[in-house]
Amino acid sequence: MKDSGKSFIDLHSIEARSAYGMTDRDYIRSTPKSRRIYRRACKVFPAGVTYRIRHFHPYPFFVRYAKASKLFDIDGNKYTDYWCAHFSLILGHSHPAVVRALQDQAEKGYHFGVAHELELDLAEQIVRMVPSAEMVRFTSTGTEANMYSIRLARTYTKRVKIGKFEGNWHGGYDSLHVAVKPPLDQPQSGGLAENALRDTVVLPYNDLEAVRKIVKDVEFASITVEPIMGVGGFIPAERDFLKGLREICDEKGCILIFDEVITGFRVGAGCAQETYGVKPDLTVLGKIAGGGLPIGVLTGRTEVMEHIDHLKYAGNDLSFHGGTHTGNPMSMAAGLTTLKLLERGKVYRHIGELGNKLRRGLQEAFETKGVPAQVTGVGSLFGCHFTAEKPVKDIRAASRANKEIASMFHQYLLDRGIFLLTPELIHGAISDAHTRGDIDCFLTTAESFADSIR
Repeated sequence: MKDSGKSFIDLHSIEARSAYGMTDRDYIRSTPKSRRIYRRACKVFPAGVTYRIRHFHPYPFFVRYAKASKLFDIDGNKYTDYWCAHFSLILGHSHPAVVRALQDQAEKGYHFGVAHELELDLAEQIVRMVPSAEMVRFTSTGTEANMYSIRLARTYTKRVKIGKFEGNWHGGYDSLHVAVKPPLDQPQSGGLAENALRDTVVLPYNDLEAVRKIVKDVEFASITVEPIMGVGGFIPAERDFLKGLREICDEKGCILIFDEVITGFRVGAGCAQETYGVKPDLTVLGKIAGGGLPIGVLTGRTEVMEHIDHLKYAGNDLSFHGGTHTGNPMSMAAGLTTLKLLERGKVYRHIGELGNKLRRGLQEAFETKGVPAQVTGVGSLFGCHFTAEKPVKDIRAASRANKEIASMFHQYLLDRGIFLLTPELIHGAISDAHTRGDIDCFLTTAESFADSIR
């Protein structure tokens, strides 16, 4: 059925489906243009994509444009988007206020490479909203911000050992690119030099007693943690676990770093640190902080952050930071507009209500139909783990879930115009543009899927 306004197929409305849904053959039939473009892409992109996570079987569809909660592909198919541009578009696609801000800024200049007031405006907004933020520096990505956070912590403490947790993802920076996914003791990528990893100590997530034993005799520069584990399928840290980490870092004299690239401004205006009531020394932000445009943010205590100040420090006391696109005015404009809207609180009430409805509904749907599953998440974030194991509180438990059922669910949703990633571990986010109708459709589809595999 074609959308009368833009001639797009609404996959939600197609009822001529078998009980088990479309097959790969049906997907291929409905996406011929994407298939042809993917063949082109394979000639210039390894695996045909610009980021491995964007690939799924048999090939990804290619988007023509996006609006609100919908993606429209080049074949005329419409999908409700729960990936939200890697969770960065909390307001939805092409939000009118953000579009206007970008249009206005583009006419004034889309990059300067020198100081401008929008940098200050966004930095002051972040300081006003984030409990731990006193001083700010911008980068272009979350990976860069994580890299600079480690360099800064080492500069400040004059130590080299760093701690990071199993299943926590902090971007592609070598020293933190370890123990992200099982097998946790194997290299997570080629090209990681042994010297880059020898000072990284891997810690168990949500196990404070084990952490205390490991850190007892180690002089750490920093410990970095995701308050809500992203790559593991939105597994929340336990409140006492984060409070315990704060105590450990105080005792050891090391820097506590919260990686809030995903959770920053996603779970609340004050980020996860406000939700948990735990204040880190440094915070790494991204995604929503730039309104969905490229950005990374390093922020934290003045006493630590001032070691980036080349007017005060030099040599081993100065932590270098820089980048051609730091403080890019387009990212600043989009981020400032987004954060001002979020500060009002209305968005969080809406997406929080929908998130609770979706998580409860998914758990009930699977339990009622006898499908072993645990649904995790906080606020607008959700993850589906097809396992009877309770609770799913770390990457080890998440990795034991049934990946085959997850992949089947991903295909089932995709065939009905519901998009999220990743096939082997279903997790996604809700934007302000999503409606109760979108959530009802998701839950109806999940119930149908549970019926089909029962």
